[in-house]
Formats: sequence, structure tokens, C-alpha cells
Amino acid sequence: MRIAIHPVTEADSAFWFSLDRHLSEAEFTRKVRDRMGYVLTLDGEPIGLLRWSLFWDSIPFCNLLNVADAHQRQGFGRGLVSHWEKDMQARGYDLILTSTQSDEAAQHFWRRLGYRDCGGLTLPFPGHEQPLELILGKAPEESP
Repeated sequence: MRIAIHPVTEADSAFWFSLDRHLSEAEFTRKVRDRMGYVLTLDGEPIGLLRWSLFWDSIPFCNLLNVADAHQRQGFGRGLVSHWEKDMQARGYDLILTSTQSDEAAQHFWRRLGYRDCGGLTLPFPGHEQPLELILGKAPEESP
């Protein structure tokens, strides 16, 4: 079994959009250009992705982590996050963030990786209502 992670490229678009239904094509092109996304492959086949942006234009924020259903709960998500954390540390960032809805099990995944609750967001606006969005943070060099 050969696992690899590479920065997202235009050639990854079909796979990317099979797991990411929130990103526009223009934003995908920007992620490719700015190297703000990764694709995880298993024996050459893509099975997962992670995309990030800069919160307040200065703090890396994981916007999406998704592993294909057949490959979940096997450590691949943890591997993608670890890759991202090391990349952010190498780029000189001393804090990283992510978020998940309070009714999603993903919050437990992030906490197991050493992320700590550091805030929340509610959207009481028509058409945008959702459960509380939990904000979680970690210093990249912290271990779980």
C-alpha cells in the first residue's frame, strides 16, 4: 500500500469536485495557483483532500477535510492533517484553526488531534441558519 500527498493540481479537478461540493471552479483554480490544497492518494488513486485558507489573512484555517467513505476511519484524515500541520509550521505559522458544526462528530476527531475549542459562530440570517460552528485551534508543533 503506497500513500502519497501532493498539492492539488488542475488534473485533480474531477476527483476534487466529487468530494468538495462547496468550492466554485474559480476558487479551485485559486487553490491550485496558491497551493492551498492537498490530494491524498492510495496506490495512485485519489481518496482524500484537504483545503485551507487564511483566516484574517494571517492564520491558516482548514476549510475542508474529506476522505472518501470507503477509506474513512483508517488514519488517512489524520495523515492529511499531519501533512498540513508540518507544512504550516515550515511556512512559519505558529497557530492554525479549523471549524466544525456542533452537531457533527468531526469535533471529536479534531480534539483527538490536539485541537482546542477557541470560539464559536452563529449565523442567524435567513438562508444561512445552522447549528453553532465550533472554532478549534492548535499550535502546529503541539502534539495530541
